[in-house]
Amino acid sequence: MTERPATMMYPPIEALIDRVDSKFTLVRLTGKRARDITTYFSQLGQGLGSIVPPQVASRSHKPVSIALEEIYERRIVPVYPTTGEDDTPEDQPVESKGA
Repeated sequence: MTERPATMMYPPIEALIDRVDSKFTLVRLTGKRARDITTYFSQLGQGLGSIVPPQVASRSHKPVSIALEEIYERRIVPVYPTTGEDDTPEDQPVESKGA
């Protein structure tokens, strides 16, 4: 495990924002992963195994802290949908990008 800096917040917010394209993406990715980690720990005794376990060794037991550390170490990365005319089904309306 790498040595942690002497700060209140680990990993630093500035470093986390560098891992994604926006603050909104960081919040969405962290929230989704924290819910997955919570589900994993609640299903642990049942042996279901449908959720990916935590990908980092963390001192914290809080799902949000674990999720942030995973993003910082690039174990969890955002997946951006590809956009194109061929990807949109014909029966779904396409949103306009008006001003």
